[in-house]
This record gives sequence, structure tokens and C-alpha cells, in this order.
Amino acid sequence: MINNPTKLLFIATLMGGTVISISSNSWFGAWVGLEINLLSFIPLLTNTSNLMTTEASLKYFLTQALASAVLLFTVIFSSLIFSFPNTLLTLNPFINSLINSSLLLKMGAAPFHFWFPGVMEGLTWMNGFILMTWQKIGPLMLLSYNLSLNIFTTLVIFMSVVVGSIGGLNQSSLRKILAYSSINHLGWLISALMLGENLWNIYFITYSFLTATIIFMLQSFGISHLNQAFTFNPTGPIVKFALFSSLLSLGGLPPFLGFLPKWIIIQNLTSSGMIFIVTVMVTMTLITLFYYLRLGFSAFMLSYPESLWSEASLKLNSPLYLSIIFGMISTMGLPISSLIMHLI
Repeated sequence: MINNPTKLLFIATLMGGTVISISSNSWFGAWVGLEINLLSFIPLLTNTSNLMTTEASLKYFLTQALASAVLLFTVIFSSLIFSFPNTLLTLNPFINSLINSSLLLKMGAAPFHFWFPGVMEGLTWMNGFILMTWQKIGPLMLLSYNLSLNIFTTLVIFMSVVVGSIGGLNQSSLRKILAYSSINHLGWLISALMLGENLWNIYFITYSFLTATIIFMLQSFGISHLNQAFTFNPTGPIVKFALFSSLLSLGGLPPFLGFLPKWIIIQNLTSSGMIFIVTVMVTMTLITLFYYLRLGFSAFMLSYPESLWSEASLKLNSPLYLSIIFGMISTMGLPISSLIMHLI
């Protein structure tokens, strides 16, 4: 909850920086927007009562400053050496790869993902939500201006889906599980960028919706690790069902809403002849779905000791009720979407 005018100012400039970067017609303007966004997000991360947030904000600042420096010096280098105008369209493959690498480092896609799980572990849930959703909009939009199907892009997609799938297998922290899931989804988002703007918009909106559903619920009950998610005492089984069905939806299990954007991307990649890329992406996503199914099976089928009274049961607030409604939408979203499409 925003209870501080300074926070409101920083959130406004954070959004303004993203808008500047995606609406700029030069790389220098895009860099300025990304810097405004970065310097607005750092004060939101820090919390004097928690030392982990200080460490996370320092890690985030150093990696983002490195990415910004690479982007700026690459643009200056291309203008001086190759006599390119300072526009968003750059034709040299080497310059393309350097600019794309800096943007991928900013959003945390593999193989530039080394900072992302560690930073997520030290953040509050709402800051983690901003990092996983809003902070990716600027780099993804800039990447879409400069993206082409080549070996570098294919390698980034493969590594993102592989790292995101295998990295989350052995985690007990829900923040790290969502961080590795975000890296996996970035592989799908980058492949959607190559197909068209509408596809990645659909995927990103669905991913943000499901992430908001899960994070609002975890924040309402103060849950950070898996054992807490199994044994917490909500006001009934509906809350636990909404939480774990949203996790299954985020993994892309077919009856749920999370499968819809993946279904669309699989169809479009197949019709474009990219069979090998689709095969690797689907196989790695099945590994992601495996550990979500493992969590869901343990939560739904096994009985855990539950306390009769807990602090979590007192935290019934509007974000929790909203996330329960969102969880029900994500559970029934795919049949409803299919019905609407058939009626149209």
C-alpha cells in the first residue's frame, strides 16, 4: 500500500522512464528513459529494517549500470565508427548483438540471468512483482525493434527455457521459484517477439495477471517458503485451491488460462516452420510444469498439520479477495476464452 508521497513520486517517475524509453525515436533517448526508470526503482527497493533489501538493491544497481554502460557505449561506437545515424534501427550484426545483450541483461534473460534470482530473494513481494513485470516492458519493447531470427536469438531462447526449467527444480524459496519461472517465460516472450507484437502482448498480459494473482495471495499470508504454503491456515480450502491452481496455470497446464498464450505461440511457431525451437521449448516447459505439479499434488493430496489459530488468518484484506477472484478466473479462463472465440 502506498502510504508515502515519496514512494508515489518514485513510482510515477518509474513508469515515466519506461514510457520515455519505449516512445523514443533514438537510442540515446531510450537510454535516458531506462536510466530514469533504474534510478526511480532503487529507492523503492531499499528498506532500513531489512538488510537483504540493501544487498538486493546494490546487486540490481550494479548489473543495470553495467547494462546501461554497454548500451550507451555501443550506440556511441556505432555512430562514430560505422557512421550510423542514432536511430533505433541498426543494421550491423555485431552492433545488434551488443545492443541486444545489454537489453537481455537488463531484463534478466539467460545467459545474463545471474543476478535475477539473488535480487528476487531479497525483495518484498510487491517490489518483486514490479521487477518481474513492469521492469521488463522497456527492454522487451526496445528488443522488439532490433530482433531478428539468428543464432544468437535462438541460443538466448534455448538457454532461457533450459535455465528457467532446471534452475527451479531444487528450490524451496517461492521467490526463487517465481524468478526461475520468469526466466523460462522470457524465452517464450522473446520467441513471441519474433512472431509479432500482438502475440507477445497477449503473453505478457496473461503472465502479469497470473503473477499478480499469486503474489497478492502470498503477500496477504506472509508466505515465503514451500513449507509455509503447505501448512498455512486460510479461512477454508478455497484459498489454498486458488493459490495452487494459479501456480499450475503459471506453469501452463492445459485446462487453465496460462496454457492459452503458449498454445497460440506453439501454433504460430509451428506454422512458421520452427519445429526444432518449439520442441525444445515445450520439452523444457514440461520440466517447469513437473515441479509445479509436484507442489500441487503435495498440497492437494497430502494432509498437513494446521494450527487452529494463526496470524495469517487475520490478514483478510482486499488484495486477498481480489487474488481469489483472479485465481478462479485463471482456473476457468481457457474454456471461457475458447467459448468466446467460437462465438465470435
